[in-house]
Amino acid sequence: MAEQQQFYLLLSNLLSPDNAVRKQAEETYENIPGQSKVTFLLQALRNSAAAEEVRQMAAVLMRRMLSASFEEVFPSLTPEVQNGVKHELLLGIQMEGSSNIRKKTCDIAAELSRNLIDDDGNNQWPEILKFLFESVSSQNVALREAALHIFWNFPGIFGNQQQHYLEVIKRMLLQCMQDQENSTIRMLAARAAAAFVLANENNTPLQKHFADMLPGVLQAVNDSCYQNDDSVLKSLVELADTAPKYLRPHLEPTLTLSLKLCADTNLQNMQRQLALEVIVTLSETASAMLRKHSNIVSQAIPQMLAMMVDLENDDNWSNSDELEDDDFDSNAVAGESALDRVACGLGGKVVLPLIKEHIMQMLQNSDWKYRHAGLMALSAIGEGCHQQMEGILQEIVNFVLLFLQDPHPRVRYAACNAIGQMATDFAPTFQRKFHDKVISALLQTMEDQANPRVQAHAAAALINFTEDCPKSLLLPYLDNLVNHLHVIMVAKLQELIQKGTKLVLEQVVTSIASVADTAEEKFVPYYDLFMPSLKHIVENGIQKELRLLRGKTIECISLIGLAVGKDKFMQDASDVMQLLLKTQTDSSELEDDDPQISYMISAWARMCKILGKEFQQYLPVVMGPLMKTASIKPEVALLDTQDMENMSEDDGWEFVNLGDQQSFGIKTAGLEEKATACQMLVCYAKELKEGFAEYTEQVVKLMVPLLKFYFHDGVRVAAAESMPLLLECARVQGPEYVTQMWHFMCDSLIKGIGTEPDSDVLSEIMHSFAKCIELMGEGCLNKEHLEELGNIMKGKLEEHFKNQELRQAKRQDEDYDEQVEENLQDEDDGDVYILTKISDVLHSMFSCYREKVLPWFEQILPLIVNLICPHRPWADKQWGLCIFDDVIEHCSPTSFKYAEYFLRPMLQYVCDNSPEVRQAAAYGIGVMAQFGGENYRPFCTEAIPLLVGVIQMEGSKTKENINATENCISAVGKVMKCRPECVNVTEILPHWLSWLPLHEDKEEAVHTFNYLCDLIESNNPIVLGPNNSSLPRVFAIIAEGLVNEAMKSEDACSKRLANVIRQVQGSGTLWTECMASLNESQQAALQNLLNTA
Repeated sequence: MAEQQQFYLLLSNLLSPDNAVRKQAEETYENIPGQSKVTFLLQALRNSAAAEEVRQMAAVLMRRMLSASFEEVFPSLTPEVQNGVKHELLLGIQMEGSSNIRKKTCDIAAELSRNLIDDDGNNQWPEILKFLFESVSSQNVALREAALHIFWNFPGIFGNQQQHYLEVIKRMLLQCMQDQENSTIRMLAARAAAAFVLANENNTPLQKHFADMLPGVLQAVNDSCYQNDDSVLKSLVELADTAPKYLRPHLEPTLTLSLKLCADTNLQNMQRQLALEVIVTLSETASAMLRKHSNIVSQAIPQMLAMMVDLENDDNWSNSDELEDDDFDSNAVAGESALDRVACGLGGKVVLPLIKEHIMQMLQNSDWKYRHAGLMALSAIGEGCHQQMEGILQEIVNFVLLFLQDPHPRVRYAACNAIGQMATDFAPTFQRKFHDKVISALLQTMEDQANPRVQAHAAAALINFTEDCPKSLLLPYLDNLVNHLHVIMVAKLQELIQKGTKLVLEQVVTSIASVADTAEEKFVPYYDLFMPSLKHIVENGIQKELRLLRGKTIECISLIGLAVGKDKFMQDASDVMQLLLKTQTDSSELEDDDPQISYMISAWARMCKILGKEFQQYLPVVMGPLMKTASIKPEVALLDTQDMENMSEDDGWEFVNLGDQQSFGIKTAGLEEKATACQMLVCYAKELKEGFAEYTEQVVKLMVPLLKFYFHDGVRVAAAESMPLLLECARVQGPEYVTQMWHFMCDSLIKGIGTEPDSDVLSEIMHSFAKCIELMGEGCLNKEHLEELGNIMKGKLEEHFKNQELRQAKRQDEDYDEQVEENLQDEDDGDVYILTKISDVLHSMFSCYREKVLPWFEQILPLIVNLICPHRPWADKQWGLCIFDDVIEHCSPTSFKYAEYFLRPMLQYVCDNSPEVRQAAAYGIGVMAQFGGENYRPFCTEAIPLLVGVIQMEGSKTKENINATENCISAVGKVMKCRPECVNVTEILPHWLSWLPLHEDKEEAVHTFNYLCDLIESNNPIVLGPNNSSLPRVFAIIAEGLVNEAMKSEDACSKRLANVIRQVQGSGTLWTECMASLNESQQAALQNLLNTA
């Protein structure tokens, strides 16, 4: 008994507001053995004499223990104790007087039941099922509530008996939803029905069977909202998100109800926003289904716009020096976000015609709130209506620019917002078409001294504009831009000193950085205008409220340094490095959320790019804080619905619903900084190479586990990118060290290829893995690695074909339309991109292991053969052929044993309709001649007329055909050079010369020039002509190739060509003749070659 009393005290202390008392109690609680905890908690829960909050605490702890530590605690209890727990819980639910404690006891029972379903689906607690059946039809309302609550909490409670009881479940739920006397029962039944459908989201027959429950759910949604309860409405949002097809039979009433609730201003904002969320979510999860109900969409859009007008007058808004965060609960923010998502979900074809007139009317309204909302709406729909707005961009931009002169500052602010957003959404078309109007209008708006918020937003729009502005467009405005920015910066620096205001200065500093970043070396003349003031800010802006300004100024200095280059920057480099070092060494005093940290990290990396090897000396200072940031571990938690209700996304938590009443929460603070830091480590490895060698061990130990850091894609991308770079950095440490490092990373890279869920990250991991294989060479993979890699490659290819089938099935769906087709095309592009990376990995395997890898390759051979079947899409054929090209190039003559699979298709595909397929096939013929061996001779002969036919066909030199044609020309050259016995060289060579030079394919251009050198050096009469009469034509080919930068001056080929030209140079008239046939740029290119090669 005394122990139990101590335990009550402990529970009270766990609720104590005193941190020290609470912490001590938590430690004591943790140290109590699991079995004792169960006994104490159950006794506390069942003791009606104990204080309510103590019993509640016991209930929460009991549920958490079952949720988090069931396996460690429950099975080790004796059968008697286990049965006792079950009995006491059911008894507690029946006898409990407090509805709050009863509900919490139901939660424990549901949690225990969830854990007592075995692998075969048997519920090891049959008594609870009996209890549910008895309670749900009881006269006692509290028991009916309890049964529904348990079922809502764990809808899978029937396990493998579910099908058997399906009719009973349905009947009970319908009965409860029709209980006219008890609204709580109706609401709970509706939530339980929704939870049951969600738990069976992939069971289409069940969903159809339960379709007639939806009207009852909708009725409960309506009733509950007017009783100030939004829990059923939240269930409807979940259905729209996870099981949208369930709503199809009653979609019209679902949408109509959502619209009605959203429009009802008597309801709370939160409820109206949730009602709107049903429609918005469906636009994302069932866009094709919703597009058929354009009447509802056309009514929903004005609702979103009406919400955006719900703004408050704030007389101090214009002069506020802090950018307050958006109030995410406000109607205006919710409306804008909804509009953005609906436009992206349904597409511009549907949304723009429905919204255009509304926006035009709003912009002509005398009330500033309507004009503000209209402009913000234009910003919101840009991404989703991209294609449709592009056609009328001129009209839109001219109209929006007028509002930069609007009498109300918040409308001018919204106009800046629209310009900045369009500059990003429609780049670089926007910059090309409107540079003159937009730059001058924004600079004029930046002079609005009376309204700093507007000034700052105009500067922000200018940043968006210059970030994506082609350099050539910006240069004519550079002088005017820079002088304006300088005047404003000087004025705002004075304001900072006199009044302490900094908002505009923060944005102007970033504008300067953005202009310098785009102007690059053309910024040199303005360097001295800005650098002294910028250094002054960093030296003196040390107060806490100036942290962001100081961080942005550090960013600006480093970007200007990178733009103007080392020579100009060196005069200040030492001072800047000292300022950075001082900030860095003081960084032990910086708080974890100090914005300067991430700016510093990026600035160091830019300094590294500027200083190159000289940066190495600073690494000891830089690496500590950088590694600390890159090692940030985010706070994560596995929460159930009850815990979720006590936490909100405003506290920096984000949640992912895992289903089954559980969510995964992560505190996002520090994640962006971590990603930036990892990217900077990649930058150091890339720039410093062996200078980074001594840090490779600690970096590789950090990065390898981060391949599984699923909270942030950027972190995984950086981790993957770093792998081959670290191997290169480590080379100076000797081969043994590099091999050890490779062994440390290899396993995780292969596993990453197998498990990575995001296709962009996956492609980066595969690309890095391929690079690593090429660096490490033959023998770098052991038997287990090869086996695992083979299985993964096989799986990826099978998945590729499966996805194609699924897309074909979606084309047969009743909701299929052209917007769905666009999405399917995007999916297809993503799949093909992964196929290119599979090809990269196989290429690295073939180039390192050569024919030794063929036995391994045979396990995926049937899938590669499948890629080149006639009925497959062109991209499949292209990449299938590329893989076989590699087999021929790197594994011959053994490759011929697979010839039956690829030779016929390869020859046929030389004439394919798709230029990409022709290119891959022609390249294959070329490598067949170069590396294939004797067996391929007859096929080289057979290929020549096919190749010539493609080269001579009409339109062969057009933009889409040129690469394929050039590969055909190169292939003909390779056959003549390596297999002259397969072709009539005398007949083909004059034609071949007439097709030169190659312009687009630089790699193949080098092959053709090398062969041309062979022919000239052997005095080939066809090439030189009688008395060297064809030499001017040869010179023209060489000169034109040089103008097109077909080869680099350090190439052996360039040296051979230079020698050919020098020989002619000494021959007087012939030289003059040859040079006379060339234009100026060709002559200059030849001269340049002679000077450099």
